[in-house]
Amino acid sequence: MVRRIVVALGGNAILTNDPSAEAQKRALDVTAQKLMPLIKDNDTQMVVTHGNGPQVGNLLLQQLGSDSEKNPAMPLDTVGAMTQGEIGFWTVQAFTRAMADAGLSQYPVISAVTQTLVDENDPAFQNATKPIGPFYTEEQLPDIKAQFPNWELMEDAGRGYRRVVPSPRPIEIIEAKAFAPILESGSLLIASGGGGIPVVKDGNGYRGVEAVIDKDFSAAKLAEMVGADELLILTNGGDVFLNYGKPDQVHLEEVSVAEMRGYVDEGRFAKGSMAPKVEAAVSFVERTGKKATITSLDNVENFVKNGAGTKILP
Repeated sequence: MVRRIVVALGGNAILTNDPSAEAQKRALDVTAQKLMPLIKDNDTQMVVTHGNGPQVGNLLLQQLGSDSEKNPAMPLDTVGAMTQGEIGFWTVQAFTRAMADAGLSQYPVISAVTQTLVDENDPAFQNATKPIGPFYTEEQLPDIKAQFPNWELMEDAGRGYRRVVPSPRPIEIIEAKAFAPILESGSLLIASGGGGIPVVKDGNGYRGVEAVIDKDFSAAKLAEMVGADELLILTNGGDVFLNYGKPDQVHLEEVSVAEMRGYVDEGRFAKGSMAPKVEAAVSFVERTGKKATITSLDNVENFVKNGAGTKILP
């Protein structure tokens, strides 16, 4: 029986310490190879989604750095679309090579420009929380604030300071209804890159808004809308732990969605890192009755062989 899975890639799947295009392509080559165990038996339809926080911030800096009357900087939603095309192109190339190596070259890899509907009145527009772009030290803050006085900056999980932008919750993946025939044809699909391009309803169509949607919440909504049997969220940190990093940390291996919802409501996970991933996984399980797993990219083979990872069950 063919199953359908949505895989949300963590940041280390694309960006390493070297932000050059070639380095990101190499990272994606490694990522694609590590995901091949999921589909090598030709019994799984896979959708891959990814974040774009570092890339969208870096590209926006480039836009602002060359802003002029004749060459105006593009707005954030358009920059998000640019990164979706950029990363989608690299990802298609990486998975095409990996699938050929796995004997699956007869199936094309497709990257879809994807819009995500949000609520124009979402409170997130009044409370920017999504980090984008590079990290800054405390010593760099005065210069950054002077250069970009309208930016909101926030300390990010002990790693430095970053710009933060609104991150509204996804309501609908606009193009999702078109994805089933693509998956049923055997193609591997790259979709909702960077959480999808955020849009609001505008008459008979949609209008982009300046925000970046959390890719894990977007992946959960995408998985729901394409009828996925499982949501797999891959993180830099691996599985989920209570009291992470402390002497009494507890590895969560198999947890009911009700129990995990309780941990989320109690604030047991780090904001900006594990908390949104767990909450996204919980929302998918609650809405669909299907399961979600959180683990690391390096653990994918063990996930395939013996179900490794933190499993959230209905």
